[in-house]
Amino acid sequence: MKTRLLFTALLASGLGAAHAQQTAKPEDTEVYEPVPTVVMPGRAPGDAPSDALVLFDGKNLDQWVLTSDHKAPASWTVAGGIMTVKKDVGNIETKRSFGSYQLHLEWRIPANISGTGQARGNSGVFLASTGSGDLGYELQIVDAYQNKTYVNGMAGSLYKQAIPLANPARKPGEWQTYDVVWTAPVFGAGGALVSPAYATVFFNGVLVQNHTALTGPTQYIGKASYQAAHGPLPIKLQAHGDKSEPLSYRNIWIRELPAAR
Repeated sequence: MKTRLLFTALLASGLGAAHAQQTAKPEDTEVYEPVPTVVMPGRAPGDAPSDALVLFDGKNLDQWVLTSDHKAPASWTVAGGIMTVKKDVGNIETKRSFGSYQLHLEWRIPANISGTGQARGNSGVFLASTGSGDLGYELQIVDAYQNKTYVNGMAGSLYKQAIPLANPARKPGEWQTYDVVWTAPVFGAGGALVSPAYATVFFNGVLVQNHTALTGPTQYIGKASYQAAHGPLPIKLQAHGDKSEPLSYRNIWIRELPAAR
């Protein structure tokens, strides 16, 4: 008797669900608002879309300042549509601060590069600069083409935190690209961490960091951790102190994204 009652209940439930599906309409799950903003893509891959802020277009460094002195203009070399690191000048960073964003950046290790390991075209993109010097969240730049070094410090790594998923590096002398989606960390009352920073990185079109959580700003020695709350921050390019030939950058643009929810 109990088995018959259970079967009857299950049958009724199934018939009810089938009836609900028959009475539902496709329009019930169609959403029309909010309408996404129209963005015109670049003419060619790597070109800035219509809503991007161009940080370097090959003409000048008007969007940049010295990290050591925000009142001083960035004085790296600009020639032939390219900016080249001047190590005696030091790091440069954007005048503006950013929260979450999409970033496109192209870089090149000199064809005549010398040295080995980390002393071979070393630089870095600090996705958020937390102060002077080498403070912030660093996406490493260094020659990774047949150049052995520690894997959490090779190109495509989130320095000392996350090994890249692949090594798609081109030879020195060839242009390389980073396309980054940066999700800024979120802090709550009293500076408590609510959500860590995340980075997704495509290196020469290959995914090397897949929504990777960072454990804090980069630390050269010791483990990274979130020590202080912060809001939007500049993006910084590193003038590394090694003795190898300086690398170059071109075609840098950014799209600001809504804050993480």
